[in-house]
Order: sequence, then structure tokens, then C-alpha cells
Amino acid sequence: MKNKIATFLTFNGKAEEAMNHYAKVLPGAKIVELVRYGTTHPHAEPGEENKILHGQVVVGGETIMFLDMPTKYPSPKFEWSSSICFDCKDRAEYDQFMKGMPEGGSIMTQQDDFMQFEKMAWVIDKFGVVWQPVLAKK
Repeated sequence: MKNKIATFLTFNGKAEEAMNHYAKVLPGAKIVELVRYGTTHPHAEPGEENKILHGQVVVGGETIMFLDMPTKYPSPKFEWSSSICFDCKDRAEYDQFMKGMPEGGSIMTQQDDFMQFEKMAWVIDKFGVVWQPVLAKK
């Protein structure tokens, strides 16, 4: 881990799907690590060998880490009180984010000309993770 603080998301069997979705939707994002549970991992149940033990997606120099919780330790649902703020460099990046991230989820709110932002939104993606794409005024 390069940064002192990184986002860590836990899933119930959807970590790899989320990693692939974020790598596709987030501008410049890239999967840099994907480690699966092995058959000898102490927490892996039979049939869970291909779930994600540790994964990383890097976007804009920041790391998002991923884990599939073993079935016997289910991960709680994501809540809207915690979110990931995504600072868009320009309108094209904001539009790309808003085109793909809400797919299968929802847009809680979307504002133009709000405080220091030209555009901002709160988006719940199809995994329940809450994102705040923002585009600062120039």
C-alpha cells in the first residue's frame, strides 16, 4: 500500500464483479492485484475458493481495496452515510462517470452550480456503494 489511507470495500461474493465494473467505469482505473481464496485458506468454505481474498484497483493514484467476506462472516450492507468522493478533472470525466456508475443503481441527487462545484451528485452503484462525483468550478 502506497498511501497511509485507502478505501477498503468488503462484499459478499461480488468483489471481482465490482473491481471489473470500477475498472471499466472510472476514468483511468486499473486492476493491479487480484488474489483469490485458496483451498487451504482457514476462512474459505468449500466452493468459495474463487472469491477475492484481496484485490486492488488504482485510480488517480489512489487505491481501492476489495475483499469477499466468507459466507460465515457476511459483510454488512453499504450505507449512504459513507461515500467515496470522485474529483473529476473536467466535464468529459464527470459525464463518463455519470454514464456508467449509476447503471444498475440509482442517482440520489444531482446538482448544478452548487457551492464550489459546477456539477455534483450522490450515486448509489449496483453494489450499494455510494459515490460523490464532483466537478469544481473553474
